[in-house]
Amino acid sequence: MVRITHHRIKCIGCGYCEEAAPYRWRMNGDDGKSDLIGAKGKKEIYTMQVTDDELEANLEAAESCPVNIIRVESF
Repeated sequence: MVRITHHRIKCIGCGYCEEAAPYRWRMNGDDGKSDLIGAKGKKEIYTMQVTDDELEANLEAAESCPVNIIRVESF
């Protein structure tokens, strides 16, 4: 399993995460920040678990984030 954590409040809306994994990330039209599709959040920190087949694309999303607000952990 893979856990993805997104600190949305610090997002600058660059869109790299959506480019890396468009099935998991979407730019929000209201505020221009990215949304982690399917995640549950509390105080602008969103977390979800996904299957191992999403690891590589979401690691790319995390590595390309210029403000380092995406964490991807495999467990």
